[in-house]
Amino acid sequence: MQIKGTLMLLGAAFFWGTTFVAQSTGMDGLEPFSYAAGRYLIGFLSLAVLLIFTRRQRAKERRQKNYRRGFAIGLIIGLVLFIASSMQQVALQYSTAGKAAFITCLYIVFVPLGAKLLGKIIRRENWIGAALALIGLYLLAVGEGFSIQIGDAILFVSAFFWTAHILLADRFANKVDVIEMSAAQIFTTLILSSVVMFALETPTLPAMFDAWFPIFYGGLMSSGIAFTLQLYGQKYAEPSTAAILMSFEAIFGALAGWFFLNEVMSSREIFGCVLMLIGMLATQWTLIKRSL
Repeated sequence: MQIKGTLMLLGAAFFWGTTFVAQSTGMDGLEPFSYAAGRYLIGFLSLAVLLIFTRRQRAKERRQKNYRRGFAIGLIIGLVLFIASSMQQVALQYSTAGKAAFITCLYIVFVPLGAKLLGKIIRRENWIGAALALIGLYLLAVGEGFSIQIGDAILFVSAFFWTAHILLADRFANKVDVIEMSAAQIFTTLILSSVVMFALETPTLPAMFDAWFPIFYGGLMSSGIAFTLQLYGQKYAEPSTAAILMSFEAIFGALAGWFFLNEVMSSREIFGCVLMLIGMLATQWTLIKRSL
């Protein structure tokens, strides 16, 4: 079961990492919430199909394993997802896909710190990893003269909401219907993104059609498949372990940005990414040693 969970979480990380490219290119002709609304519409439709075709099997499993329906908690988690993903989407107007992937993955540092607030033990390597990651973040996101790009600052704040999303998913993944929870969170994000889109932006159908592939990829692979893989994977992994696996989205995102968008980082930024990666892994050193 651990191998199954590992593969699911790595799959989620791959789709999230490569979706940074889709999110970036999708805004060539669309504003942030217009892209998000289209993306989450595709994601919700794919999950709605899954809900219909698995309804009998899931009803049987609920009776046998005695866990609850997941719609209600999914709506709450969806609010956190909306805030996190909206900040990320807006930030990508001012940052690169590679940098966005690494800064977002600071949740691997914040998850064990957040777990401490919930009564779990925090180890010395958590503090060491956090320090290294923050130094790396400084090199990656802070320029000469202590100048901070607005996009990088937004991404940093969004990492706290991604942390909250992981901790909430961990708390309820074993207690409710995961497919229902996933569908409900995507539905919540779709509705809220659509409301903001119509309130603040001027979406057009031609622009939506022009961006069909980034919308389709982000909607199906990231919003539909990856978030469902995350929730299923977290049924078989502790939150800190899940954070390690999901943080590989930083590597996938940086590679995808380099390969598809020809993004290039300075030596300072690359060194910052290396320090962040070391810090992320150091945070989870006890778990890594245990698995070797």
